Amino acid sequence: MDRRFRLRLEQLLTDCMVPPTAFDGLLERLELFARPFLTSLPSPESRTHGRTYLAGLLSDVARKNTESIAYRHDLDRQGLQRFIGYREWDHKPLLDELTRQVAKEIGEADAVLVFDPSGFPKRGSESVGVRRQWCGRLGKTENCQVGIYMGYVTRREQVLVDERLYLPAEWGTDRKRRKKCGVPRVVEHRTRHELALEMLGDRGSMLPHGWIAGDDEMGRPAWFREKLDEIGERYLLAVPSNTTVRDLEAGVPPPVRTGPGRGERCGPRTVPFVSVRAWSAALPACGWTRVVVRPADKGPIEVEAVKRRVEAKSDRRVTGREELLFVTRQALADGGWKYDYHLSNAPAKTPLAELARVANAEHRIEQCLQRGKSEAGLADFQTRSWCGWHHHQTLSMLAVWFLVLETRRGKKGDAGADRAAGAGGVVSDPAPALRLRPARTNCRSEDEAIETQRAGSVLSLQEA
Repeated sequence: MDRRFRLRLEQLLTDCMVPPTAFDGLLERLELFARPFLTSLPSPESRTHGRTYLAGLLSDVARKNTESIAYRHDLDRQGLQRFIGYREWDHKPLLDELTRQVAKEIGEADAVLVFDPSGFPKRGSESVGVRRQWCGRLGKTENCQVGIYMGYVTRREQVLVDERLYLPAEWGTDRKRRKKCGVPRVVEHRTRHELALEMLGDRGSMLPHGWIAGDDEMGRPAWFREKLDEIGERYLLAVPSNTTVRDLEAGVPPPVRTGPGRGERCGPRTVPFVSVRAWSAALPACGWTRVVVRPADKGPIEVEAVKRRVEAKSDRRVTGREELLFVTRQALADGGWKYDYHLSNAPAKTPLAELARVANAEHRIEQCLQRGKSEAGLADFQTRSWCGWHHHQTLSMLAVWFLVLETRRGKKGDAGADRAAGAGGVVSDPAPALRLRPARTNCRSEDEAIETQRAGSVLSLQEA
């Protein structure tokens, strides 16, 4: 093995080492973390199920659905399945508490709210909202559900704070399917952009931020960008490569001749509309500026960038308002370039580095979604109902937030074993360790009458 590689490997392995004391008091911290969220649940029984489900999402089970989590806790699955899939408890207060904690713990005045759709492949046609539609996870049109997520991205952290299930138009009038999946009557078909605006209206004022960002699906319609501008939000949204713009800073082209012979007249001299892909390809090498996006373990992440005042054609193919075109490119291994195109209502004097930071936030929310799916069971749900989808998604998002807080705690060199992961750094109670699933009593509730406790091991997070 090359000596330099061996030394670098040893350095990386050293950086990955986690001291055993970092896990001391983990159960107490999880119990304290869960308390402010679960207080809104309607009964002690539901709060017990909420703790159980949160712990299961953070455990080592392969598929983090109700059945696997119930078996991991040696419980009959029916009680947990009813809690997630059929019990009518409101998930919104839990998201309100999540939003408050996120704003308090990691809030920044210039943070970025990112909207990103994410698909969940499904085989059948019975799950709520399922149909053949574009699934980004598979990179093709497939049978799937689509959730629209709002993420909060700061310079150091990113976390999901809200979600909406996209209900396709065919579900809007299919009473039989809606009734079977428990879709509320007041819920109608709404576009993905309308759902994003709804989330922004519900939680945007609770989170300090300076920007709105999203992928090219979110940035494609001009009306969405115009709406954000109307409500006073500063945006930087990715757009497709075939978006047509007119460069407002380009030199005036030669006159256009409109008639032959003597007395011919010149038409108006205007810059033609071109696609952002063609505009970027025609830009000379000297037109690009190298910008550092953010530091990273292997060195700073850099891109080449350019900005220009432009007019873009709207959905109706008419000239829109003035916007700022921001394009970045990165060199590929084959010698080519990877381009990303954005439109913004930011002032023309906005620094390239700031625009690059916001554009990078769009990609960081994808990492957050990946973390939710790989570590907190975001895509592992098996329930087909409307409330079941929202219940599972909400609790999974809370589990991700707990992981974020634990990661931040682990990075602090002076983090003691008794430091809690909850908002505000609450210190654990001096009482003995709290169990995630309380011992049973002689009082049996409606749900407990069905559950049967089996002998065996409990959740890996739980102390023996």
